Amino acid sequence: MKIYFAGSIRGGRQDAAVYLELVAELEKHGEVLTEHVATVGEEDMEDGEIFVRDLEWLASCDAVVAEVTTPSLGVGYEIGIAQSLSIPVLCLYRPGPDRRLSAMLSGNPGIRVVEYTAVDELDSVLTEWFTPDSP
Repeated sequence: MKIYFAGSIRGGRQDAAVYLELVAELEKHGEVLTEHVATVGEEDMEDGEIFVRDLEWLASCDAVVAEVTTPSLGVGYEIGIAQSLSIPVLCLYRPGPDRRLSAMLSGNPGIRVVEYTAVDELDSVLTEWFTPDSP
């Protein structure tokens, strides 16, 4: 199973510690193509190179898991590309008093959105998501 993990890089790195935990959980279910999102963010590459590389990873993955608590144009774009390629998308969202998830995600019947407060709550969700009969 090849997993494309999406999380905010240029939109804000305040969730980097959460991304680290999520990548560790996702690695139990397959190869995470984009584990760098959790650690270093963007590498020393030109924007065009990042774009081409990420599109290649998206096209080769079996599923997309996106942490969408921190709004990111790039993550939204990646989700849209995944949907256009018929790749299953799971969005993980931590609700808060000053946060509202975009209706383009929460209202989309083709995307599964799961609210959580801590990564350790997601074990059963991820196990079910990555079983052969899911997503």
